Amino acid sequence: MQVPEKYSLNIRNNIVKYREKFGYSQEYLSELMDCSREHIVRVENGYLNLGLGNFIKLAEIFNVSLDELAGYEKH
Repeated sequence: MQVPEKYSLNIRNNIVKYREKFGYSQEYLSELMDCSREHIVRVENGYLNLGLGNFIKLAEIFNVSLDELAGYEKH
């Protein structure tokens, strides 16, 4: 299932926002995520979508809910 572009953009922007808020480099975040720096770069630039496991791991690293990380707002 494809992630709607609106949420894909929110997720990418929020990853960058939280990474910078915590002062994490892409390299450090990749170590925490147990993936390559290139993987983080591709996710942040929209070339790759996160799998559910990595999405959950990022929410835990940033100590935010999945909704917050996705930029989801209930209407």
